This record gives sequence, structure tokens and C-alpha cells, in this order.
Amino acid sequence: MPNETSSINHFLLVFDHAKDRLVEVKEFGHDSELAMTEYAARERKFKDSHAIDIVLVGSDSIETVKVTHGTYFNEEPEERTAEDFLRAVL
Repeated sequence: MPNETSSINHFLLVFDHAKDRLVEVKEFGHDSELAMTEYAARERKFKDSHAIDIVLVGSDSIETVKVTHGTYFNEEPEERTAEDFLRAVL
């Protein structure tokens, strides 16, 4: 049974450094068990690849993830202001 008691949404990010781009973004809503299962599956799939980052992030929205993990979305941190960050997390 999915864990839906949390108010945190779960997002799986798969970034390919060789291609310098995000190759997968998957949202799981509040289902932390499914998110962890999918995260483990990606870890197994890419276990021999040093070019792949697999990140499971808990956040209120994908907009906040884009601010807090902007490098995965090809957004340079210096392009974001403190106001952008506060707007996304508040």
C-alpha cells in the first residue's frame, strides 16, 4: 500500500553528464514507496555508468526542485536570485 501520509511530493531526476542534459524527470506525488522502488531500479540500471546522476528529491513542487536543483535543469545558479529561491520555497 502506498505511503500517502506525507505532504512531500517525490521527484526522480536522471541526469546524463555525457549528454549534459536531464534524461528523465518522474513525479510520484506522495507515494514514497514507489519513488524509492523506482530510484533503486535506476541505480541498478546505471550502476556501471559514471556519467549518470540519479537523484530522488522531496519537495512541494517541481518548480521548487528547479530552483534547488537548477543545475540538473541547465539553469545556472548565478542566474537565480534569492528572491527566486524564496518565491519557490515559500
